[in-house]
Amino acid sequence: MRSRWITLVLLLFAMTTAGAATPAPAVAAPHWPLLETFKGKVVLVDFWASWCSPCLQSFPWMNELQKRHSKDGFVVLAVNVDQERALADAFLKKTPVDFRIEYDAAGAMATQFGVQAMPTSFLIDRRGQVRIRHNGFREKQRAEREVEIQQLLKEPAP
Repeated sequence: MRSRWITLVLLLFAMTTAGAATPAPAVAAPHWPLLETFKGKVVLVDFWASWCSPCLQSFPWMNELQKRHSKDGFVVLAVNVDQERALADAFLKKTPVDFRIEYDAAGAMATQFGVQAMPTSFLIDRRGQVRIRHNGFREKQRAEREVEIQQLLKEPAP
């Protein structure tokens, strides 16, 4: 009975926090040589998996963001965590993307970023600082997230 109660509490917590932004004091993004190549740009790092149904909604939106803001120094970097690459490839065949995809089957980057839900995204400013973390994705939060991106794009490059 107790385990059911704990499961219910955790489920309710996940449902109420899904998609919620967690602005925090800016901290350096985990060390990842690929991120170093994007210094001076605003980067949306999105961790996803083939079984993630909210990812089906977020991918077209991230395509739009990449197209609309790339000229302003914005980059979408999506990191797949499937252990089987074929699952990710099948997802991408159904949902084509215009942004960079990286693969993290071992979960090393997801662990460094502290990812616990799919999708989880991080907005990294031009100085390489993680400014905002989003757990989950909901269509109704698109406008709010775009404002966050636009605000970071207005900040000067280092």
